[in-house]
Amino acid sequence: MDEALFLQQLAAHKRLLYKIAYSYCRNAEDRRDLVQDMVMQLWRSFRSFDQRVLFSTWMYRIAMNVAISHYRSETRQLRDTLPLEEFGLDIAEADQLFNAQSDNIRTLDKLISELDELNRALILLFMDGYSNDEIAAIMGLTTSNVATRMSRIKQKLQSRFAEGN
Repeated sequence: MDEALFLQQLAAHKRLLYKIAYSYCRNAEDRRDLVQDMVMQLWRSFRSFDQRVLFSTWMYRIAMNVAISHYRSETRQLRDTLPLEEFGLDIAEADQLFNAQSDNIRTLDKLISELDELNRALILLFMDGYSNDEIAAIMGLTTSNVATRMSRIKQKLQSRFAEGN
């Protein structure tokens, strides 16, 4: 297990973690906890990382699963603290990035946050430029299921966005 490679890849793709955390948590402390949980699971799973797959794809899948589990959990458990700074992650940096967004982007983020966890995961992957085939592979769905769901999600977001503006 190559710690340096893990840290390098984590630094290169940390915005994925921030984006997922912002989509699933509104509170800064909850976002910090979620990013911490995602990093811990990524580290635990790193030895099984198959380098035939893009690191970002592998990371997204694990991070989304952690976020969905985190979202579903009703009780918060005390956990050992892991300083995120040791991994080159800074939640304050993420706060600055997301606070600089336009009103339209903030409205869209709010509408996305109101989606159920599966649809939220699908739209986030889509917005990051993943194809339906790639989303299907990451989420364990069929490509046709992803295409159908994406069409419905887009229509719903467009409709809700038009209502709010």
